[in-house]
Amino acid sequence: MPKASVTRLIERDKKTLINFVLDIEKYPEFIPFCIDSKVYEKKEVEDCIKIIADLTIGKKPFTDTYKSDVMYDKKNDHIHVTNIDGPLNYLENNWRFVEKDNFTEVHFDVDFEIKNKFLNIIMSKSFQYGLNKIADAFQKRAESL
Repeated sequence: MPKASVTRLIERDKKTLINFVLDIEKYPEFIPFCIDSKVYEKKEVEDCIKIIADLTIGKKPFTDTYKSDVMYDKKNDHIHVTNIDGPLNYLENNWRFVEKDNFTEVHFDVDFEIKNKFLNIIMSKSFQYGLNKIADAFQKRAESL
């Protein structure tokens, strides 16, 4: 099952980066292979923001959409994502943000399994490379804000 993590030091304040990650509808503008996104629900409850959203990923004609449950814990500056529906047996990813002077250290880890066993094998071989490409895109866009 593909599992990987990246850490980046980005010259932006923590709050800006958290809001940037939570702005899911903008992902198709800059994330490789993200074709579409849709937020169905966004609720703020006490120290938490909960978002239900779809991401469509792939390269036409091979695309798939998965629905995610995104939880932002304001007290701990932590974003936790799990899948609800789609081509994945499971998905867990976490974003952690640590402010350091004029920078924020962003930790991102992801663990998932695709229902299609063949695709799962392919993704296992190249996933760290793909995750680095996605992290590069996030960093480049964040630094241009």
